[in-house]
Amino acid sequence: MTRGIDYGNLMHDAMRGLIRKVMDGVARDGLPGEHHFFITLDTGHPDMQMADWLRARYPEEITLVVQHWFENLVVDDDGFAITLNFGNAPEPLYVPFDAISTFVDPSVEFGLRFELHSDELDDDEDDDEDAPMLEDAPQEEKTGEVVSLDRFRK
Repeated sequence: MTRGIDYGNLMHDAMRGLIRKVMDGVARDGLPGEHHFFITLDTGHPDMQMADWLRARYPEEITLVVQHWFENLVVDDDGFAITLNFGNAPEPLYVPFDAISTFVDPSVEFGLRFELHSDELDDDEDDDEDAPMLEDAPQEEKTGEVVSLDRFRK
């Protein structure tokens, strides 16, 4: 029996690759112009590294702001390390790309949202556990849909 094309996981990989390329460019050249990011992530992800006090304060998710002050940004195949300021306390973090649930650059009205589908689905290998969706896409619908990217361009 042949398996179908797993578009959900292919999109997942492509969108995480886009974030990887953007963060790699910022690590190399800094943030251009007015660009900045709001990155929401799952603090319970097993590969997420952060200070214990920060995890206690944000046990489920946190939204990072990468804008005016950040340092030590290093990107690898699986995620990125960054030092951010939390109440005048610089804290190093390691963020796996798979822990990211939203990535938004409000300066150009661009956003990605990754929906988790771990609810009533069984553990079949064909299920998409973490399929990406573009911002404002329907959340309940399980059927395929073509989404125009024009609304994210200026």
